[in-house]
Amino acid sequence: MSVRGNAPSARRDAALAQEGGAKPLGLTAAMIDLGKLVIRSQAPQLKLRLIVALVLTFGSKVTDVMAPLLLGAAINSLVGGGFKVGAMRRGARFVAGQPHPHVAAQMSIAFAVLAGGWAVVRFLSSAAPQARDIVFGPVGQAAQRRAASETFAHALSLSLDYHQTKRTGALSRTVDRGSRAVDFLLRTVIFNLAPTVLALVVAAIVLAKAYDWRFAATAVVTVVIYGVLTFSISDWRIGHRRVLNEADAEASARAVDALINYETVKAFGAEARAARGYSEALEVYGRASEKANTSLALLNMVQAAVMSAGLGVMAVLAGLEVAAGRMGPGDIMSAILILTGLYAPLNILGFAYREIRQSVIDMEAMLALTAKTPDIADAPDAVTLPPCPHGRGGEIAFEGVSFRHGARVEGLREVSFTAAPGSTVAIVGPSGAGKSTLIRLAMRLLDPQEGRVTLDGHDLRQITQASLRRAVALVPQDVALFNDTLYANIGFGRPDATDEDVWAAAEAAELGPFIRALPDGMATKVGERGLKLSGGERQRVGLARALLADPRVLILDEATSALDSRTEAAIQATLRRAKAGRTTLIVAHRLSTVADADEILVIKAGRIVERGPHVGLIARDGEYAALWKKQTREA
Repeated sequence: MSVRGNAPSARRDAALAQEGGAKPLGLTAAMIDLGKLVIRSQAPQLKLRLIVALVLTFGSKVTDVMAPLLLGAAINSLVGGGFKVGAMRRGARFVAGQPHPHVAAQMSIAFAVLAGGWAVVRFLSSAAPQARDIVFGPVGQAAQRRAASETFAHALSLSLDYHQTKRTGALSRTVDRGSRAVDFLLRTVIFNLAPTVLALVVAAIVLAKAYDWRFAATAVVTVVIYGVLTFSISDWRIGHRRVLNEADAEASARAVDALINYETVKAFGAEARAARGYSEALEVYGRASEKANTSLALLNMVQAAVMSAGLGVMAVLAGLEVAAGRMGPGDIMSAILILTGLYAPLNILGFAYREIRQSVIDMEAMLALTAKTPDIADAPDAVTLPPCPHGRGGEIAFEGVSFRHGARVEGLREVSFTAAPGSTVAIVGPSGAGKSTLIRLAMRLLDPQEGRVTLDGHDLRQITQASLRRAVALVPQDVALFNDTLYANIGFGRPDATDEDVWAAAEAAELGPFIRALPDGMATKVGERGLKLSGGERQRVGLARALLADPRVLILDEATSALDSRTEAAIQATLRRAKAGRTTLIVAHRLSTVADADEILVIKAGRIVERGPHVGLIARDGEYAALWKKQTREA
């Protein structure tokens, strides 16, 4: 019977990969990619381990066939006195009688030697695969680790649009299953199915030479029928498995989405609704699982019937040969054990075939992910951003920049402005005017479709992203934190910062008293996405992180929107100190927070409709003045 259970298999991400234009991956192409992955896995002593593992694998299959012959010869030595393996041919007669005591002693010694040899050979055939796993284990792990790390790193390099539309649960499963498929294909195809074909060839040769061609034909025909029926039924079962996989992916996605958005679920009292949706997905999965298990049981019965028929034919042939005196009783056992030895690896053929198909799909999804080209990538001739020529502040300029999202009717159109070194430029306007797009362009999370954005005279597309990220820091409106300590979250802005640097940044963001009042201080865990902290506390952590990075351009995207008036006043004082000598871009809805900016840009429908200082814009009595009057009346 086939091995039961669920192994790594493709989920909905495989279907998504197909929808995304990924070409179906054949077994040959998968093995080629697998070989390349093993070569670049940088496993210790890679070539030596591969050679030793292959030798142990093929040696194991050869000894699997030879061991039954030794046992049969041992039994024949007891019955016929010195019967030798392969000595019986047509026309020779097997004669059993009462041996002389001296002969009996010789027979006992011969039996002991042959039986001992059988035990040794059998041990070698069993120990060789274990030794192979020890030798090859580091290679498999290195290849699996390399596949996972490369895919994960590539996923992080993909564009903002991709990450805004992805399903986190499906993406993590793609990485996980793709890397595990690497290990499964290595172990199953290279060290199981391929050696099994060799074992069949060796067994057929041995049976034909030692006994009769009919024994070899029986073994080959049994294995061929077994394989054809197994592959046919497994292909039919693939449809059931796909439905099962999609149902499992849906259940997993519902669970992950509900857990990630726990606060939203809780706020709307939707716990029962989320649980009901998860239960419905599990119900679909249960029905699909029943069909998959039923078809698996059918496959098991067919396999058992074919193998039992083959063993029966082999036993009858051997019995007829013994009755004719052309074989000894021990040869019956040898022939049956040889076929049984072939049956052992074939036992998992249905499982292996199905899981190889699924593993290829898993690899296909992983390769489709790695084949995605990042929209934002370093140019081949990209250079590292030189040191700031203006001290702490850099000059950032937009030159005729236009950009429109595919999902939006309008975008930025011909935006031009310059933030001089050390100046503060505020960006205001109604929601949807393009303020966030402008900020993403300044950080090169997006590339302009027309025009260019420069930092200290360098087009952002011509400098490396790593050097740009070191020069620009963002404090977003919704600060997302890692499920780690306060120290780790603040220190994320500069990994090489000292404890004093981290504390100085925390103090600058008005976090010092709050952290010292906590029982665990800086070691306090902030929870998933920082949900253990209030909105204002998260914003202050984000501000501390940005200040620790000590950028030449500081971008504040509604960085004080979640603070109370008293804390905001304190933070504004901190920001005035932090902005000294540093170029700052501020996106704000509350105009009172940007009244002291050197220049205020008013954006409407993707265009800069007004610009100037606060006093001048009020005197102009235009869009900015209207916004100011509205907010002051509401206040």
